[in-house]
Amino acid sequence: MREGDVTAPGTAAPATPYEWIGGEAAVRALVDRFYDLMDLEPAYRGLRALHPTALDGSRDKLFWYLCGWLGGPAYFEERFGHPRLRARHLPYGIGIAERDQWLACMRQAIADEVRDPALAARLLDAFAKTADWMRNRADGVQKVSP
Repeated sequence: MREGDVTAPGTAAPATPYEWIGGEAAVRALVDRFYDLMDLEPAYRGLRALHPTALDGSRDKLFWYLCGWLGGPAYFEERFGHPRLRARHLPYGIGIAERDQWLACMRQAIADEVRDPALAARLLDAFAKTADWMRNRADGVQKVSP
């Protein structure tokens, strides 16, 4: 277990999930583990195919986004403005298989990097909702908005 992973008895809980996870270094470790797994594990081949050959830019963007999303520095917004997460992902076909691969990869990264089970559960719940919302295909057919 890493130092700072568990709040000591009698101390205040972290003010934000960013503090709870362990700050910038812990967010970077989570993002790096996520992309390392995506790059190495055959189970995430479809997800990997949606990304550029070099993952450096993707790593940075997810890191910058998650820092702000977790309540830390707003690195992504400072660089690019509002995340417009779904709009930024519309060019990519994201169906059930891609959603499930993304969630499985993130679940594995969280299991490897997030030591607090309560935080891990909260992150997984939030990621599952967001990943489902990002879907723009169903059964291989582009979704059509009403």
